[in-house]
Amino acid sequence: MAPRFAFYDFDGTLVSSNVVTQYAWYARRLPSRWRAAAKTARLAAMVPLLFGLDLYSRRLFNEVFYREYRGIPREWLVEMAESLFESVIRPAVYPGARPLVEADRAAGFQTVLVTGSLDFALAPVIPYFGFDHVIANSMRFEGGLATGDIVPPLIAGREKVEAMLSLCRQYNVESVQSKAYSDSMSDLPMLEAVGLPAAVNPGRRLRRIARERGWPAMDLK
Repeated sequence: MAPRFAFYDFDGTLVSSNVVTQYAWYARRLPSRWRAAAKTARLAAMVPLLFGLDLYSRRLFNEVFYREYRGIPREWLVEMAESLFESVIRPAVYPGARPLVEADRAAGFQTVLVTGSLDFALAPVIPYFGFDHVIANSMRFEGGLATGDIVPPLIAGREKVEAMLSLCRQYNVESVQSKAYSDSMSDLPMLEAVGLPAAVNPGRRLRRIARERGWPAMDLK
């Protein structure tokens, strides 16, 4: 049988946490109490702006939001990833998430996480779900410190699709035979890029589109 991929969005699809809760956890635990307080207060003040940016453009949201990591040591971020997973991510995994991934794997699909989250924060997530491939954002570091910039390409919206199709070409996989799962209208291009899309924990608009196009809609909560 020809290889097939199953692509999964992360935030809101497999877990209830998101990139903001991940950063907030990091910020509160910075070694410098003064920096921890300053970054936490700044994040709280930015919430209305971030909400508006996310509605307007997921790409612009990521570009602005990830600047908040500026100056944080890479070694510390990597070292704290396991604690982040146990404290924030693992408790937020939806009950139906791992069974879905396991069922696709049993059906012969190679599983691919496709997310705008940062790769160092996802290190413990990969073995937990057993993903075969991961497409994620990577922070740029200089002198061991985060610059706040993302190494191109920034994974969001159409860039997700381009990364998915690039992986399909690399492994000679037909996208029409592959699956994709997401909860978000911003990932509509991701769902449209495969032959077997599914809306997961969808809001009203995505649920309506799924119904009109005959896509399955599922609840993993």
